[in-house]
Amino acid sequence: MPFVIGVAGGTGSGKTTVAEKVIEALAGDESALIIEQDSYYKDLSHMPLDERSKRNFDHPDAIDFELLTLQINELLAGRTIAKPLYDFVNHCRRTETLAVGPAEVVLVEGILVFHHAPLRDLMDLKIFVDTDADIRIIRRIKRDIEERGRTFESTRQQYFQTVRPMHIRYVEPSKLWADIVIPEGGKNAVAIETIVARVRQWLRESRS
Repeated sequence: MPFVIGVAGGTGSGKTTVAEKVIEALAGDESALIIEQDSYYKDLSHMPLDERSKRNFDHPDAIDFELLTLQINELLAGRTIAKPLYDFVNHCRRTETLAVGPAEVVLVEGILVFHHAPLRDLMDLKIFVDTDADIRIIRRIKRDIEERGRTFESTRQQYFQTVRPMHIRYVEPSKLWADIVIPEGGKNAVAIETIVARVRQWLRESRS
């Protein structure tokens, strides 16, 4: 049975960096993979493009938690999944999917991964990455412009209309579910070492 780690935190907090650091530290010893919440945005291809861009992508209703939970269960059962791929420019799922095989360690990463109780209950370890808002918004702007084809104005508008309010309403309160809170994300080497040690201990016990 794989060890499932949930990695939550605000936009731009460093969740992906934490997940990647854990996988890097485990390399060569245990197989590990990352499942990103952002791959599971609901498909909006049935809507006109201008309407899609107005959707609140930071609300839990924007995420297909049923499919995400189902596919984590499939990985737990040792089966390969067809992970969806999302087009962030056109706000819809791509027609192709990505085959992802089972692994000993599965990291589920995203701002709202602690919100959905059936998904949260599958997690053996829950991590919240806690980073100052000023740092997070700068990272968000850089990512959306460079990786997701957005303009500065659209990113700024989205942040104040939906990202910040949803963080206050849903993301920040989910910190209460965390087993570990990591300040400064992937730069916190002590926290990464602690997480990796916990994973390795669990795997040793499960193999014995």
